[in-house]
Amino acid sequence: MRAVLQRVTRASVTVGGEVVGRIDRPGLVALVGITHTDGPAEVAWTARKIRDLRLLRDERSPGDEDAPVLVISQFTLYGDARKGRRPTWAAAAPGEVSEPLYDALCAALEELGTPVERGVFGAEMAVELVNDGPFTVVLDSADSLSS
Repeated sequence: MRAVLQRVTRASVTVGGEVVGRIDRPGLVALVGITHTDGPAEVAWTARKIRDLRLLRDERSPGDEDAPVLVISQFTLYGDARKGRRPTWAAAAPGEVSEPLYDALCAALEELGTPVERGVFGAEMAVELVNDGPFTVVLDSADSLSS
């Protein structure tokens, strides 16, 4: 599971002209990609990291601040553009695999006490955010769970 975390002062996601998720205070936007080998261990690890990493101002974590996280599914995080001019998405898990894991990640964050807002899985989304810093971190469960 791969997540790009951006510290934000506010953010929203719109689908079909309707705002479906919004945070109006400092928190994180988590763009999340899922690969074929992801499962419950990757979900749990990623949820804990998102909640506990000290990414907010004054080295505080979302768990310390009760800060919201806007979670957006983004299969393109597993795009591979090393060859040719067109990326391949072969490493991204198909929707029937990734959607339940996306839902499980959101649920795991909520179970940890994190306020969660969501995009709509598989939809064309317009994501607006004000990156605070700018501050962006990439997490990859494969890097940590395999070591």
